[in-house]
Amino acid sequence: MSNPNDWNTGVITEFRKNHGKVGGNFEGAPILLIHHTGAKTRRVRVNPVMYLKDGGRYLVFASKGGAETNPDWYHNLIAHPEVEIEVGDEKISVRASEVKGEERDRVYAKQAALYPQFAEYQRKTKRKIPVVEFKPR
Repeated sequence: MSNPNDWNTGVITEFRKNHGKVGGNFEGAPILLIHHTGAKTRRVRVNPVMYLKDGGRYLVFASKGGAETNPDWYHNLIAHPEVEIEVGDEKISVRASEVKGEERDRVYAKQAALYPQFAEYQRKTKRKIPVVEFKPR
């Protein structure tokens, strides 16, 4: 599928059918779905992303595969941080906030150690890939 929206739809369908598990590029990886509101359009969107569980929070990484720009969902979370995530069969109301400084570097390094593609994504771009935490409301 060349259209990213079609690809996302396929991953979302598989995620829900298999209680949070998907195959393909995400085989065995922890995936959650972010329900977010468009910063400009105010349309509700859903994106599948890998996450790192850290205590009571969920961390996601705005890597966009190492592109030079942040993913749209990142901008939407900054504009509208009160969101819902799906983890497995559970829907959780959360507040999104960016993790910065030494803490950001620590958790990004942990993610890159677990999933080396994240180190590659950071090498591919000049921007510092943002880390966003979701804390239950």
